[in-house]
Amino acid sequence: MDVNYTTTLIEMGKSLTTLAVKGTVSAVNTKVKAIKEEKNAEKIRATYDEIINELISEREEAVRIAQAYKSELDRIEISDENIKHLNNTVERVLEILKVMAPNTPLETYEQIKELISVDTLKAIQLLGFNYKAAIGEPLTQLCADAILSKVKGTSNQNKTRR
Repeated sequence: MDVNYTTTLIEMGKSLTTLAVKGTVSAVNTKVKAIKEEKNAEKIRATYDEIINELISEREEAVRIAQAYKSELDRIEISDENIKHLNNTVERVLEILKVMAPNTPLETYEQIKELISVDTLKAIQLLGFNYKAAIGEPLTQLCADAILSKVKGTSNQNKTRR
């Protein structure tokens, strides 16, 4: 896990803990018991308004935390639809590679197909494997490095020509 991801989860956990420890139920019960003896309707109304506003605020905070957790999960999870698409695409690529490299043993292609089957990919993901971090981020870096090397190569050639 990267540092940003871990930090985000820790902060959300702290917020959730704070919300849970706050003791809203006991605080509301205490306020309700206290106003049962109150005769002033305005004071009763103000106390109920305060309770309602506090509950709404805490609900909004809980929803915000849940959405943040969902966002973090979506950041690392690959949907079933995307896993199927990935599987179908790689199978087609392997079929093309079979034609292009006929000397490669057929078992190699079959093993790769099994490794990227929908069931295997889903099971590994359920165990916590993060495809986007393990595969996507290195591929992104590899592409970025390749592009930068081309750009640097071009700028170095331009400098030597001058």
